[in-house]
Amino acid sequence: MSTLCSALPPSSSPSIANFISEHPCLTMLQNQCFNMKDLQKIHPQIIKTGLALDHIAASRVLTFCASSYGDINYAYLVFTRIPNPNLYCWNTIIRGFSRSSTPQFAISLFVDMLYSDVEPQRLTYPSVFKGYAQLGAGHDGAQLHGRVVKLGLEKDQFISNTILHMYANSGLMSEARRVFDELLELDEVACNSMIMGLAKCGEVHKSRRLFDNMPKRTAVTWNSMISGYVRNGRLMEALELFRKMQEERVEPSEFTMVSLLSACAHLGALQHGEWVHDYIKRCNFELNVIILTAIIDMYCKCGSIEKAIEVFEASPTRGLSCWNSIIIGLAMNGHEREAIEYFSKLESSNLKPDCVSFVGVLTACKYLGAVEKARDYFTLMIDKYEIEPSIKHYTCMVEVLGHAALLEEAEELINGISIEADFIIWGSLLSSCRKHGNVEMAKRAAQRVFELNPREASGYLLMSNVQAASNQFEEALEHRILMKERSVEKEPGCSSIELHGEVHEFLAGGRLHPKVQEIYSLLNNSSFALQD
Repeated sequence: MSTLCSALPPSSSPSIANFISEHPCLTMLQNQCFNMKDLQKIHPQIIKTGLALDHIAASRVLTFCASSYGDINYAYLVFTRIPNPNLYCWNTIIRGFSRSSTPQFAISLFVDMLYSDVEPQRLTYPSVFKGYAQLGAGHDGAQLHGRVVKLGLEKDQFISNTILHMYANSGLMSEARRVFDELLELDEVACNSMIMGLAKCGEVHKSRRLFDNMPKRTAVTWNSMISGYVRNGRLMEALELFRKMQEERVEPSEFTMVSLLSACAHLGALQHGEWVHDYIKRCNFELNVIILTAIIDMYCKCGSIEKAIEVFEASPTRGLSCWNSIIIGLAMNGHEREAIEYFSKLESSNLKPDCVSFVGVLTACKYLGAVEKARDYFTLMIDKYEIEPSIKHYTCMVEVLGHAALLEEAEELINGISIEADFIIWGSLLSSCRKHGNVEMAKRAAQRVFELNPREASGYLLMSNVQAASNQFEEALEHRILMKERSVEKEPGCSSIELHGEVHEFLAGGRLHPKVQEIYSLLNNSSFALQD
């Protein structure tokens, strides 16, 4: 056979089924290979018998390795050992990388393909556009879109849908709309991409209008709309849409569950969150790392730290995100010592702490007032784990030092960091100055906050409070006036309470709650009672 890896053998050759049945290694590959461990037992036999040079055998190994059961890096090694790979092999490896965590290699392989003897065909392009979509690189993918137009392939439904998805996922909604309007036939895939893209850009009302106008909705459509609501902070609407999804008997996916758990976490809706958790167990969803992390995070943010620990300890597989979630959750719920203990357990496990793990343990040190421990962890992060400190780590250290009244050291740290300080880190120092009454340093910190983010209200308010606490009432008033002159508005405080399974949201000064008259009447009566 002169050509390796052609999609099908010549008609004069025996059929693929017969060929495979004649070779036990290939039969095992087809019937008994379920993961990479299995493949790594079979593949050496395929190499030893010389079958690796056969086009059918090579393509079968490559296909398995590039699938969701395989290992894309191993697939690439297999691909590099195929002399003169043909269209099927190129498409397989590009498609594999487009679905992986390194989609940029799908694009670079496509470029290599252009310099090979094999011309890309219709089935090649969707995977490349998917790679650009994963990277959010729609501007770069526009060049490939131009190539597709020149080749006259833009009317192909499969290709046009992936182009649309690329633009929508990259936030290029005018380009996405143009492709959407030119589609010869609208299908659920195209509508789903638009719903997701519009919601991602904050245009949830347009997203919902398209959702409501769809004659047929898939589970992906519902997931996209629910996650769009969650992404834009419209959490009650996300929960309401899930109820409607159940009424229409649409089977939710793990992505639906993660979106709902995220909504419950942000609302602090423990009863709703417990119901979602029970639903996951009743419906036998796979408790993978993504779902487990979402459940732990929900319980932590709803203040049910015992439940979070229970879920974590019962987890069959604990990914790093699960560890990070429990460490941060403990630190934020007044269990600082336990957070540090779990960090030590993480270090003793087969996983390595990452940048998020250190944010968690430094946060625990802040609330515990453990300055020396925080310094030790900061050094450990750099020296042992070779993690470059980010602005978040420096902000944690500033908060640790500020909490302990070491304001001069905190200011020196900010001035000495190699990366650019943002308004958040200066705001943290300003907050500490307010706590400890350091007016002069507060002025310097506030000035940096104003320069870096003039629209940030906290700088004006904190500075005003610092000066008022030091009896500098005229200066305090000036900052309030300056805030008004610059049209800087403080975002109203928002709180929520879950009562009888229903979440009630309240804005400071808000009058939109359906029982607003009763609430204000009760508050007024309470204030009169206190005066009496």
